[in-house]
Amino acid sequence: MINSWRTFSQIIEEEILKTPILGEPIELYQPIDYILQLGGKRVRPVLCLLAAQLFEGDKKKALNAAIGVEIFHNFTLVHDDIMDEAPLRRGKPTVHQKWNRDIAILSGDVMLVKAYEKLIESEPRNLSLLLNLFNQTAIQVCEGQQFDMNFEKRTDVTLAEYLKMIELKTAVLLACSLKIGALVSGANEQEAALIYEFGKNLGIAFQIQDDYLDAYGDPEKFGKRIGGDIISNKKTFLLLSAIENATLDEKSAIERLTQNQNSEEEKVQQMLNLYNKLGIPEKSKVRMNEYFDLCTSSLNRIERKEELKAPLLDLANTLMERNN
Repeated sequence: MINSWRTFSQIIEEEILKTPILGEPIELYQPIDYILQLGGKRVRPVLCLLAAQLFEGDKKKALNAAIGVEIFHNFTLVHDDIMDEAPLRRGKPTVHQKWNRDIAILSGDVMLVKAYEKLIESEPRNLSLLLNLFNQTAIQVCEGQQFDMNFEKRTDVTLAEYLKMIELKTAVLLACSLKIGALVSGANEQEAALIYEFGKNLGIAFQIQDDYLDAYGDPEKFGKRIGGDIISNKKTFLLLSAIENATLDEKSAIERLTQNQNSEEEKVQQMLNLYNKLGIPEKSKVRMNEYFDLCTSSLNRIERKEELKAPLLDLANTLMERNN
């Protein structure tokens, strides 16, 4: 039986609910259970299971690996929220808000160890290869986060630098999730490399789309305030593309808008007017589609049954079809 990504999402949710991470002192472990049960898309563990299914592996072993990936992802969220001083995560108080900063740091540290425990439980034949991949990815995610923080203080960030940052911060963990599922299931080196590329390019396409929807999406369907990135002067694909394509006068106008502390609504509208003049919506969609085409091309080159590829393609299309 070939499972859909929605079925795998439900399996992940049920596994997290029935096997909470518990222990003493309770203040250390309660936050772990709390963050894991806040829900979310579960995209990373689902990708891990979909890759295992593609390569016809042991789903039980793949499930342990998938849960490990999800624990690691949530560990990064706990620590990111501390650094960002974020009050909410998925509409609920962040761990450092609900408990305190020190508890959040310690609980996050335990989550990282628990992620490794789950990966080891998957018992792949090539455990050292899997752990090397996971270690490399964990470091890259940290590098991406540091680049992102550096960009907040810089005025000379290039589009190429931004694309590298989102590859590290977001895309490589999607790619790693897929490759872990492949390695657990005995995929060969070429297959594992292709499924990694599938995930990496999907992640970059998804982030460009996220930037686009922040400016041009329907707030009710997108689930976020439209123009939030513009108001906060966040470096995005749209802003950096605009700077790259602007004349000197237009660059001056962009700079004035980023320094504007007056009307937020006026700031957003004027920036959107500049984006429209420079053709940024069209440029964003073109680049997004280029990365998505690279993603599907990698999947097509994997010589496995089309019906086993279909759930992966379905999830990829679903992620890229959010209403705009």
